[in-house]
Amino acid sequence: MASSNALFTADRTVPGLIVKIGNYPLHHGGVGAIRSLGRLGVPMYAITEDRWTPAAHSRYLRHAFAWPTTGRENPDALVDGLLRIGRRIGRPAVLVPTDEEAAVLIAEHQKELADSFLFPSVAPELPRRLASKQGLHELCVEHGVPSPAAAFPDTYDDVEDFARHARFPVVAKNREAFVRRERPAVRGTTRIESAAHLLALARRWGERPGVILQEYLPREQAEDWIVHAYFDENAAPLAMFTGVKVRSWPPHAGMTATAYVVDNPELALLAEQFVKRIGFSGIVDLDLRFDRRDGQYKLLDFNPRMGAQFRLFENESGVDVVRAQHLHLTGRAVPEGEQLSGRRYVVENIDLPALIAYRRSGYTTPHAPARPSGTELAWLARDDPRPFFTMLARFVRPGAEHLYQLWRSSRHATARAAD
Repeated sequence: MASSNALFTADRTVPGLIVKIGNYPLHHGGVGAIRSLGRLGVPMYAITEDRWTPAAHSRYLRHAFAWPTTGRENPDALVDGLLRIGRRIGRPAVLVPTDEEAAVLIAEHQKELADSFLFPSVAPELPRRLASKQGLHELCVEHGVPSPAAAFPDTYDDVEDFARHARFPVVAKNREAFVRRERPAVRGTTRIESAAHLLALARRWGERPGVILQEYLPREQAEDWIVHAYFDENAAPLAMFTGVKVRSWPPHAGMTATAYVVDNPELALLAEQFVKRIGFSGIVDLDLRFDRRDGQYKLLDFNPRMGAQFRLFENESGVDVVRAQHLHLTGRAVPEGEQLSGRRYVVENIDLPALIAYRRSGYTTPHAPARPSGTELAWLARDDPRPFFTMLARFVRPGAEHLYQLWRSSRHATARAAD
């Protein structure tokens, strides 16, 4: 349990509030944040879909505010809901957003929220731009950060033109935060094998396709890396971590299932310089892919909020990014220390299917250590077991159905590729 090794004392008079928008009750990142601060004695609150979410059953949670949202609500209504929760807490709380929509909402309504909550001050338009695939790509081009080649079709004719000249396979992703909740074009990252496959999908996208069509980086020639960090108001890193992703679910495109902490000074410097140039402050979760063909780290995603796998990373002083944010926003120093290299993180409910899927994928992680120096499980914790069992009860049937649908989709994609 990492909290027993913390070499600092948090301000226990300032609560934390986990903020989420959308329906994803099996979110281990929120549970991790509740535990991380709760183990330090910080009073923790969380927005949950209902009272049966795993987060609502953590022993470290003071109160769960059941507030089901979809991301399609009027932003003013979401702000009003947050303010009502703030009044019920009764004192300013540190906000910990777990999705892009929550991070964007907080940034764009800082004035309304400032009296009730604590959060990093950031240019109001920046999180939305970073959460946008198009906005991120434009920032990468502007600041000379490698990223996969991309196209942003505005019409079906644009898709047809792209299909005539593209080199397949390509990857399609929803372009904007919030829009992915309102009218998603694809269900997450989608590999497209041919022009015919692309055009068939595009017929369902309407007059204005809300997608990015991106260069596919062959998994056999790539390695997935993660950067988690917390930056202060001057975009200086107060905590910085790097790691390598071994498995994800859905395979190669989804949430981290297993990862290791691996020191990578080159990657840390790239992330630090980029964040400094754009002037971001707060927690970041970056996904990059190392392309062995040209030796470049290519930025795939810049999440302007806590990542679900943030508990992979901790330094020798017991600091993770959520703790760093709470310490900084409450006026306390963030202790320095080397990251705990070799540490492993495993998400129990998705790692087994990921392991099976990766056996013949051609993906390798030569930088991952042969043996972990320690392992943190996403769900199961000796001092807080109830979220694990709640997850199991809630996961079994819908989880099995979801995994089956993903397996079928993968089989169909493989069949189309063979044809």
